[in-house]
Amino acid sequence: MTRPLEYQLFLSNPIGKGTIFLSHWSLTWPHVQLPRFYSFTATTLNLGECNLREASRVFDIMSKGRGCGPNSVTYSILIHGYCQIGKLDEAFHLKKEMSEKGCQPTTRTYTVLIKALCDIGLTDKALGLLHEMVSKGCKPNVHTYTILIDRLCREGKIEEANAMFRKMLKDGLFPGTVTYNALINGYCKEGRVISAFELLGVMEKRQCKPNIRTYNELMEGLCKVYKTYKAMFLLKRVVDNGLLPNRVTYNILIDGFCREGQLGLAFETFKSMSSFGLEPDCFSFTALIDGICKQGRPGHAISILGSMVKKGISPDEVTMTALIDGYCKIGEIGNASMLFGKMVEKRTLTTAHTFNCFLDVLSKDDKVHATQAMLGKMLKYGSVPSVVTYTILVNALCQTGEITCALKMLDLMRQTSCPPNVYTYTVVINGLCQNGRVEEAEILLFSMSDFGIPPNHITYTVLIEALVNASRLDHAYEILRVMVQKGYQPSTRIYSALLAGSVLSSEAKEEARSVSSSNFVDAGTLPSRDINDDCISRHVFRNMEIEHAFSLEEKIKRYGGSATDLYNFVVMGLCREARVAEADQITKDLLKRGLLPEKAVCALINSYCKERQFDRCLDFMKMILNHGFVPSVSSYCSVIQGLYSEGRAEQGEELFSDLLRHNDIKEKAAILPYLEILVKKEEPEHCLDILKLIEQMGCRGRPII
Repeated sequence: MTRPLEYQLFLSNPIGKGTIFLSHWSLTWPHVQLPRFYSFTATTLNLGECNLREASRVFDIMSKGRGCGPNSVTYSILIHGYCQIGKLDEAFHLKKEMSEKGCQPTTRTYTVLIKALCDIGLTDKALGLLHEMVSKGCKPNVHTYTILIDRLCREGKIEEANAMFRKMLKDGLFPGTVTYNALINGYCKEGRVISAFELLGVMEKRQCKPNIRTYNELMEGLCKVYKTYKAMFLLKRVVDNGLLPNRVTYNILIDGFCREGQLGLAFETFKSMSSFGLEPDCFSFTALIDGICKQGRPGHAISILGSMVKKGISPDEVTMTALIDGYCKIGEIGNASMLFGKMVEKRTLTTAHTFNCFLDVLSKDDKVHATQAMLGKMLKYGSVPSVVTYTILVNALCQTGEITCALKMLDLMRQTSCPPNVYTYTVVINGLCQNGRVEEAEILLFSMSDFGIPPNHITYTVLIEALVNASRLDHAYEILRVMVQKGYQPSTRIYSALLAGSVLSSEAKEEARSVSSSNFVDAGTLPSRDINDDCISRHVFRNMEIEHAFSLEEKIKRYGGSATDLYNFVVMGLCREARVAEADQITKDLLKRGLLPEKAVCALINSYCKERQFDRCLDFMKMILNHGFVPSVSSYCSVIQGLYSEGRAEQGEELFSDLLRHNDIKEKAAILPYLEILVKKEEPEHCLDILKLIEQMGCRGRPII
């Protein structure tokens, strides 16, 4: 049978001529049904079509044709196309249309839409879509869950992400490396590195092999809690396992050492990149430059900039801003201005960050005219002041006591396209409190919501501290009640202020007044926030009685606060002041009441280790295990390290086995190397030996992935 010319043309080049052919068929033979296989062919055309407009035309032809209606795959592909270009309204319209035409959305359809919602931060709507998906009998797959887990982790909702992970397992799905990486990254970003390593053990137990990104996430987590030298030990483990470190791996380590001020190790790590054939990039150089500048040596950083340029790597806005900030911090405004001129010349100014460096230092030096001149220069070069810019200026006005001007600037920001954020309001509220205008600060706090900016926990904290300082303790508790109703739990700063208020309003008040005036603003008030939080809490924990904590607990519970959080704070404070016996008494009482103060337990165990009271520590650990409470891995690590340092290796090994057993780690071999990294009390100096070893491995031959 001879095929029509158009038919042959379509088969020979479906992407290029498909639309023309389908249009021609529908116009020439409107009464003839399109062959059934065209549903598949036209769907494929949609998939391969770069132009969404043309793909939509094909879709319309399919919808009008007889016997060639679009199916769920066709809809999903077009929905995906709309999502990719950000047209979510059209995508959801198509989803509604396909349901109306009896073509039910598939797992892919829902997953594409869930990802699109997550990408623009509409997580609640994405979760609602997941609920709709399940209610209609459409099962989510691993990709669906992974998208949601990743988004929740990015928003810092690690517990919700963990719950989603457990639901995924309950549904009989096996998470892949990408899923585990998302959750590990979430834990690391929250500073919960121990939990991240525990998840790594679970990952390997389930025969899911970690990749280099997994290790990069863990290294970044260790660097976040200032344990970069332990990240270096993990790098050795990566190489031993036959994985190849990449540029990201080294950049994480370089940046980590720089943040800790370990510039020598940062440079050694930088130089060792070549052992694996890796070349530094702009981020590598910028991390070094920023680290040197933060140590007040921008002149040395300039030489690094020269090396960077010689390698053909152009400094970006972040690099130059780091240098300018370095010069501004040491008061060399002239050199900073010269670099600024080069940025203007090369047109690398795209944000207000560079200007903010100048404004910050000028405002702190009370150079009002220079600050105004810099603001004028910012406008001259077409850079729009950001909310950070305005907040710096508002803070400067508050610090000089010009509260009225600061309030006027808030009004100015509202009138422009740069409305104040919660930090701007908090700066003004803090300024009002510092100038004794607490009532006005309270009014401003409650008016924030009228402008669509609800106060955060810092805003409430500032006001509560000010009320306690003003001897208005009862009113401070009222603000605490509002804070808890809004979903914020008290922070350690609030506990410190309220506890100090209780101490000063009781028998300890006379004793507190006798303390040197250098430690207090006025007799009977809290120490100035300019002194520091440590000064306040140390005085409080030296003078408090346990009854003060019990009294505060009653009020905290009355207003909806957490007693566990309070006692975590109290026990940690008592341990810091070496009042270990009282901390022990409180902790045991809490455990008998069924409360599980994890931080308090950890603080007490660390105190026992610090005082070398390992027998009492082991007895305490046995007692809390009998109450069904398993100490954290970090607590176990502290005791194991202490036992080994005392020559009690056998007991240390027994405790290590207990650690694995109580954490349900049955395959010791899988998790042992990573627990060793956390347990070993290595010093940063040892990293040089590890770097040399890794370099030798790299020179001997590349690891096999």
